[in-house]
Amino acid sequence: MKSVAVILSGCGVYDGSEIHESVLTMLSLSRLGADVSFFSPDESQHHVINHLNGEEKQEVRHIMEESARITRGNIQPLSKVDINKLDALIIPGGFGAAKNLCNFAYKGSDCEINKELLSVVREMHQQGKPMGFICISPVMVPKILGTPIKVTIGNDPVTAAQIEKMGGIHVECPVDDIVVDFKNKIVTTPAYMLAESLSQAEKGIDKLVRKILEMIE
Repeated sequence: MKSVAVILSGCGVYDGSEIHESVLTMLSLSRLGADVSFFSPDESQHHVINHLNGEEKQEVRHIMEESARITRGNIQPLSKVDINKLDALIIPGGFGAAKNLCNFAYKGSDCEINKELLSVVREMHQQGKPMGFICISPVMVPKILGTPIKVTIGNDPVTAAQIEKMGGIHVECPVDDIVVDFKNKIVTTPAYMLAESLSQAEKGIDKLVRKILEMIE
């Protein structure tokens, strides 16, 4: 059975993991018989957003506790990742990827990456294990790996320019497709950077999951 880690960043599109993208990833992995484990940073999230009105709330929430809402409690701290037990890794989008896993939402191309995530992704890459990045999460790839890897966030010119500034290669991509950097085993898809419905997001995410599992040696 192929072992895949899904890394989450909270619960909710504006301050955590995008819930639809996370569940669609989990569904595809389940249908294809993968053994899935879940991880997230064990720390407070950057801030909390009221998803009804978009306003910031004056409260503190914990990334792993929030992520556990999506995984029905089945989640571990990023510090517990054992690379040797994993075949692949996938990171759904949502602003949590750009606020909690890194600070791209505020610093753009000058962003810093969560140190535990940085270590995990670099080691996975060194071992030649495939990784998938969904929605906004591909912005982290050039910053983490420091090589000109092909990724997509869809077609947003401002974000694409930031990726290029960090040394990445941005490839425009429709919502129902994926961009594959075969050399580096990195697969990306736009999902809700472009999706206008759950079914649109599902097509690209399912393609990404299938490609990731196909690339496992």
